[in-house]
Amino acid sequence: MVGFQRSGSYTLRPLLWLLLLAAWQAGSGQLHYSIPEEAKHGTFVGRIAQDLGLELAELVPRLFRVASKDRGDLLEVNLQNGILFVNSRIDREELCGRSAECSIHLEVIVDRPLQVFHVEVEVRDINDNPPVFPLREQRLLIYESKQPDSRFPLEGASDADIGENAVLVYRLSQNEYFSLELPTNSKQTKRPSLILKKTLDRETTPELNLLLTASDGGKPELTGTVQLWVRVLDVNDNDPEFDHLEYRVRIMENAAKETLVIKLNATDRDEGVNGQLQYSLRSIKPSGRPLFTLDENSGELRVNGTLDYEENKLYEVEVLATDKGNPPMVGHCTVLVEILDANDNAPELTLTSLSLPVREDAQPNTVIALISVSDPDSGVNGQVTCSLTPTVPFKIVSTFKNYYSLVLDSSLDRERVSTYHLVVTARDGGSPSLWATASVSVEVADVNDNAPAFAQPEYTVFVKENNPPGAHIFTVSAMDADAQENALVSYSLVERRVGERLLSSYVSVHAESGKVFALQPLDHEELELLQFQVSARDAGVPSLGSNVTLQVFVLDENDNAPTLLPHGAVRAGGSVSELVSRSVGSGHIVAKVRAVDADSGYNAWLSYELQSAAGGMRSPFRVGLYTGEISTTRPLDEADAPRQTLLVLVKDHGEPALTATATLLVSLVESGQAPKSFSQTSGRASIPETSLVDVNVYLIIAICAVSSLLVLTLLLYTALRCSATPTGGACSPGKPVLVCSSAVGTWSYSQQRRQRVCSGEGPPKTDLMAFSPSLPPNLDRDERERQESESNHPGQVSF
Repeated sequence: MVGFQRSGSYTLRPLLWLLLLAAWQAGSGQLHYSIPEEAKHGTFVGRIAQDLGLELAELVPRLFRVASKDRGDLLEVNLQNGILFVNSRIDREELCGRSAECSIHLEVIVDRPLQVFHVEVEVRDINDNPPVFPLREQRLLIYESKQPDSRFPLEGASDADIGENAVLVYRLSQNEYFSLELPTNSKQTKRPSLILKKTLDRETTPELNLLLTASDGGKPELTGTVQLWVRVLDVNDNDPEFDHLEYRVRIMENAAKETLVIKLNATDRDEGVNGQLQYSLRSIKPSGRPLFTLDENSGELRVNGTLDYEENKLYEVEVLATDKGNPPMVGHCTVLVEILDANDNAPELTLTSLSLPVREDAQPNTVIALISVSDPDSGVNGQVTCSLTPTVPFKIVSTFKNYYSLVLDSSLDRERVSTYHLVVTARDGGSPSLWATASVSVEVADVNDNAPAFAQPEYTVFVKENNPPGAHIFTVSAMDADAQENALVSYSLVERRVGERLLSSYVSVHAESGKVFALQPLDHEELELLQFQVSARDAGVPSLGSNVTLQVFVLDENDNAPTLLPHGAVRAGGSVSELVSRSVGSGHIVAKVRAVDADSGYNAWLSYELQSAAGGMRSPFRVGLYTGEISTTRPLDEADAPRQTLLVLVKDHGEPALTATATLLVSLVESGQAPKSFSQTSGRASIPETSLVDVNVYLIIAICAVSSLLVLTLLLYTALRCSATPTGGACSPGKPVLVCSSAVGTWSYSQQRRQRVCSGEGPPKTDLMAFSPSLPPNLDRDERERQESESNHPGQVSF
């Protein structure tokens, strides 16, 4: 019959039963079943799923499984009905030997969430083993001089069962000389003995054949028999006698070989050779291995092998003392050797159900692994405690006797520590203590908790205008501290409008490499600054991202030639006619050539040159190098041709320089024929030179002071920026540096204009760049002052 009970006893009072039941439900979670050994395959043990409070439908999804430290194939669970049944033959004697208690310990494990239940199945003994004698026949040599009531110990039988099934009762066949003395409960040896009822007579009865039967207490009882052959001896009628029939000694299990156990002493009342004794071992129980040796002359019993408390705790040694009579007489004694436990077994540690790897966002108290420990020693030597490597975010929690769980103690960060190498130590309470270790590597699985990060929030890029379509202008790069797909970064533009066009019509970014390309030629005159953002996003779920700002400065190239501004008196062919009176003096301003250049900076800085006249004749006119003013170099006279053609070359300072040519047709007339408009010019020229010189001097000093201060500030700023370690070439990250030359009195532009700066944020900005070309040293003072005065009043000029 199969029995089932929870931790507790039905014989307890109801109140105690309820308390124990509540404690079981809140704590251990242990089930206890009972089953007889030798049960057939399929024998019902218990409804384990129902008793554990589990639904039948969740057994398979939750990976219901049973593990056993013993033999795992003895019991099995039917996942369809949740019944625990016998799977294979269970032999209690093979499983537990002669231990009074025999149980199969099962661990029931289910996932989602992970739970562990402990089940104990008690295996009850049945009477399946008959008593067995060590020999088929026992021979006894008994002198005829033996007195009645003499005692002759016999080798008893043994029964592999336990309890009542192993309680033996002996019966002796009918005879007139011997009776049987049964072992009493006070004696530990449990051996029967023959008692002589009357004196033997060798002449009438030289030998006897008896049958000894042993019956156990099982139902039905089983029996075993042995033949007793008794030979009656003559003459030597006194046998040796020990001081005690039974000796009890204790010895440590780690005793070395040749350690003295006990020194036995026996005496014989006979004389001569009949009183000379020799000692011998008759048997050693259990196992019969030669664990002890006996000196035949001194009677010293010594250790001969390795004692093991965990294998056997008590040895029964039968010792004989035999005299040298003819025939020899024998005395008997029993030595009970009790083995004392020593801490000679290190704990055994097992890790199961590893839940690896562990996500870095796992919550504290998440179960990582199950740990079971055991120690075959007894007492404090078998008490085991577990500990873990210090300073790790894990801890060990006791769940049941000798069962622990490795759980998460605090939060994880894979980017700081990706793998933990843990060492679990199991240490017993012996002195000195023994320990065992088990190593487990806990890998932390990545979670997308880090966004891609750029080295700096903003980059400055310089690109020359007129670049080829598809030119690579810069490469952005972002790093992601995560791993695998969580660290796979892709790049894209943050789309917006640049004026009336989309940003994607100007630039593009490669999704994988981060290379930024200009999709079309950029024009400095149209767009000086293009400011936009590039987004970097990882491939995690959910995706994380960040942006970086790129400022692309379009650098000017000399791709625009100077353009002459039109004048009202333009003739066919683009020439301009002017009338000049022959009476004008030196330095008279005849006309002014006005030109503009769509470029900027040095590329828009214009200079003027007067081409040599045909025939190598020296012209009475000259042109201001930077002002474009055409004036006389000397007073005109009658020798000068009445019609003169002046070719003025307008040239910028780009590389290579671009030019434009202006043609001025000058007609010399008498003073009365000069147009009125020139009287204003002559009047302006007649301003006292001293006043004009004073004004120009002050203007030059002010411009030089302001320009020098600006140049000094910019040079200091540039030196500080250049002292940093460079990270790239011409398009390296950094802030733009504006370099201006010092001014000595002229502006480069011959045209005022506003440049568009497309940053995508705020209104367009005005770009003003100042240049300071050095004045030619060959100009006379009047020319230089006139040029400086004119340059301080820039505006829309024409010729």
